[in-house]
Amino acid sequence: MASIATGLAARLPQIIDDIEELIVAESPTADLAAVAKCAEIVAALGTRLTGQAPEWLFSAGRPSLRWRFGSADARSKVLLLGHFDTVWPIGSLLTHPFAVADGRLTGPGCFDMKAGLVQLFHALSVLDDLDGVTVLATSDEEVGSISSRALIEAEARRAGAVLVLEASEWGALKTERKGASLYDLTIAGRAAHAGLEPQRGVNATIELAHQVLALADIADLAVGTTVTPTVATAGTTRNTVPDSALLLVDVRVETAAEQQRVDAAMRALTPVLPGAELRLSGGPDRPPLQATSSAALFARAGRLYGELGFGQLRGVAVGGGSDGNLTAGAGAPTLDGLGAVGGGAHADHEHVIVAELPRRAALVGELVAELCKEPA
Repeated sequence: MASIATGLAARLPQIIDDIEELIVAESPTADLAAVAKCAEIVAALGTRLTGQAPEWLFSAGRPSLRWRFGSADARSKVLLLGHFDTVWPIGSLLTHPFAVADGRLTGPGCFDMKAGLVQLFHALSVLDDLDGVTVLATSDEEVGSISSRALIEAEARRAGAVLVLEASEWGALKTERKGASLYDLTIAGRAAHAGLEPQRGVNATIELAHQVLALADIADLAVGTTVTPTVATAGTTRNTVPDSALLLVDVRVETAAEQQRVDAAMRALTPVLPGAELRLSGGPDRPPLQATSSAALFARAGRLYGELGFGQLRGVAVGGGSDGNLTAGAGAPTLDGLGAVGGGAHADHEHVIVAELPRRAALVGELVAELCKEPA
């Protein structure tokens, strides 16, 4: 065990250089050319460190990279999952250049999650046997994995365990993630002159207000369920009774049962004003990553972390989603947040704690080594 940690600690300068190479290849999700260029760098990195080139998989013109080692062609003992797209637009390096200072590494996308990808491949490179390992790196996680979702779920269904290399706020692994449902509620009313005959209209803004109050009743904070109206639009001119309105709704839940309950309640919404009509679109988007999915893997990770001499490992439940929600929803035991330690995802203060880079890579390496020893 000490040899893996020692070997990765000695590699820290190379790990930093590899992270820099990924960061300077800016890759905002919407820029397909930039994402493709970054994919080439990820592919070269993985090939150099594992000795095997990836498969290039495309959906809607967008690349994903997959490595399958040995018996993983039949069924994976462990799937390692990450993404190389970021939320940072081209040109962000001018205002947020790559830098290493005072024990912190900075640059657009360093924390979420280019450092995690580098840790992943360095962790695999120090292992003697990768039989049964699959690696999947995708390019649209930041917009909800629209094109890669089916691929992620398919790989999860054939995996004994999933390790997600998303970033870790202050070192805590993600043992639970809320599920998310997204809805668009369209309200149809009837226009009329607001001064001459407002009584002839059906005011979509007033109906919208009634529906906002109804949504508040669906939430159940006692069990962690939030139903949040976010964007609301209505009306066209000041002197016209609005004939339409649109309300966007964000739902977060801790359990699949709550996700189903809220979905049923959303679909049961009815108009309050005579003559108003409601049209609902959307629904459950990401299932929850529940503690039952991560518990065994987290216990194993905690034991290995202590045996490595790194102390006690912490877990945390969060409201934000990741591709770990998809793998857990597909039935695979999933542990998330195994990537870079730091903070500031999507923000000006995004950073990675340099000293934690080889430590987290060592934890991932030890987890993979143990999981590969188990029967498929």
